[in-house]
Amino acid sequence: MNIQPLLEALEPQEQAAQALSDDLREQIDGLQNRLRKVETHLEHLAITRTTVTSLANRLPAAAPDLPEHPDYPRILAAFNHATGPIRAKDVCQAFGHELLPKSVEGTPAKLKRLLRLGILIEADTGSFARKP
Repeated sequence: MNIQPLLEALEPQEQAAQALSDDLREQIDGLQNRLRKVETHLEHLAITRTTVTSLANRLPAAAPDLPEHPDYPRILAAFNHATGPIRAKDVCQAFGHELLPKSVEGTPAKLKRLLRLGILIEADTGSFARKP
């Protein structure tokens, strides 16, 4: 039996399989390079996340938005000039208002609103201070 024709018939199939094998190895090498780059990028992102998270804990909290009324910035200015806790009547005096009930009565509500926003603290009942 002559196997030579059979071996000759196998040769093109071997060459095709070898070419496919070489092509697949090139693709694998390319994919491994891309994978290494993506993994490095992921490591950098993880480091960045850790850094940003640790720095975010050191940043001061953003001040909440003040209600849209002209008295609120004036109230905060009175607290900025105060050396300690102040009461509603002290705020009215800082505004230059007479200490009449109609002048004083809306101020505690505004101070309580600033308290709820976390801008002021209640040092004592009816006495407020800037949050440190």
